[in-house]
Amino acid sequence: MGFRLLASLALAAMTLPAVAQTAPGMPPPPKTWVDKDTGHRIWRLTNQPNSGAFYFNINAFTPDGKQMVYTAPDGIHVLNLATRTTRLLVPDPPRKPGEHWPFPGMARVLVVGHKTDSVFFTRTDPKTGVTSVYKANTNTGAVQKLVNLPPHYNVVTVNADETLAAGGAIVGGPRGAAYGAAMPGMKPRGAAPDNRDASAKQGPHYQPLNKGRMMEIRWASHLPMVLFTIRLEPGPNGEKPGQIKILLHSTAWLNHELFSPTDPHLLMYCHEGPWQKVNRIWTIHTDGTHNTLIHKRTMAMEIAGHEFWGLDGETIWYDWQYPKSQVFYLAGYNLKTHQRVAYHMSRDVWGIHFNVNHGATLFTDDGADPGQVSHATNAEWIELLHPEMIPLDGAINSPDFWQPGVFKAERLVNMSHHYYRQEPNVRFSPDGKMVIFTSNMFGPSYVFGVDVAKAVNPPPQDVKSTPGLARQWNPVNPPNSKEAMPRPPAR
Repeated sequence: MGFRLLASLALAAMTLPAVAQTAPGMPPPPKTWVDKDTGHRIWRLTNQPNSGAFYFNINAFTPDGKQMVYTAPDGIHVLNLATRTTRLLVPDPPRKPGEHWPFPGMARVLVVGHKTDSVFFTRTDPKTGVTSVYKANTNTGAVQKLVNLPPHYNVVTVNADETLAAGGAIVGGPRGAAYGAAMPGMKPRGAAPDNRDASAKQGPHYQPLNKGRMMEIRWASHLPMVLFTIRLEPGPNGEKPGQIKILLHSTAWLNHELFSPTDPHLLMYCHEGPWQKVNRIWTIHTDGTHNTLIHKRTMAMEIAGHEFWGLDGETIWYDWQYPKSQVFYLAGYNLKTHQRVAYHMSRDVWGIHFNVNHGATLFTDDGADPGQVSHATNAEWIELLHPEMIPLDGAINSPDFWQPGVFKAERLVNMSHHYYRQEPNVRFSPDGKMVIFTSNMFGPSYVFGVDVAKAVNPPPQDVKSTPGLARQWNPVNPPNSKEAMPRPPAR
């Protein structure tokens, strides 16, 4: 995902290490192999070191399902899913020595459009400081400037008909707090990184060591905020591009705005902070009405989060723990029927993020290391999750009851040599035949895909241990070994 001022407060408060590289003289990592531990074929889809896929709940595919957009240090790229060829779509200016992400003039991806073959992004003019919203045609490369944003306003999502963008803005309190520059316990911009972090693998969606502390501080600050939309195209009632509509005012930390993939008038957002201290998941209409809490906690230490839309726009899915770190579900709420379903899983099946295919017949997760909230000891796997409903056998039931199910897990990729401070962010390819993720197992990050179907009679020379193969390119400081750098704190 592109830069999110509010969502990525922790990242903005620290200096990031240099781009990780493989050992000098080493060839690029292999393009394909079959994981010896799972029997599934893995493909390296990108060629640029420190390239990465979008955040797990952000659409990366064009409406026809033929292209995937991803980011790399030199800008925004497009992958042709049929030919596996890539090309640079929106180049970034060269980063100067000492400049850290986000650097002046960098394009910050929002989303791939649901209506047209376009990727939406923002860019800040290094001379004027004005941030503008753009879209680039993924076929022709033509770039169109849409609107300028007011100072301190930040957008992170675009609606289904590509007429509105939405985001949050801090409208009161110390301006430094908005940028993570003046809050107690936070490093100002330009501060030297923690020495333990100096050699860390660096790529997209990388979690800093002190993220938990930063989350607590920001949540407790209660800075006045607004949730808003900005018009990208002329409206049906004479609305002009650039027109701002305030949907609500709040002193809660408003974050992770995400439009429905099908309903242009429906926006999901969250109350950010430590999950056990917030009722997190909300929806609101673009006229400011129907502000609705999707999941209300009923137990102390219950948590719900990492919400995402089902591809049909009817169901909101989210990680539900009842209570935290003990009992694990992927929960779904259908906005039309109001029915709720909960798929139970063990802590070794739980992953940081989940995703779903068309029809919700298969799910996937990206695994976790022991430093995550599940405290699992054998969860470092990309997994395919087969949903099964629990037979009711005549049990008392009601439309307002949770409908119970379980996940049967099938392992796809051994991720034991992946350093989980960079999140893999799994998603299905549009045809459902591949699970796509980001990994730093080879040192720098790349985007990979793993076939959902097992390989049939693969050549013996193709069958390799994934961590063993990765260790050939990245032998120093195995990411998840006892000698590794400190793990991220559990959420």
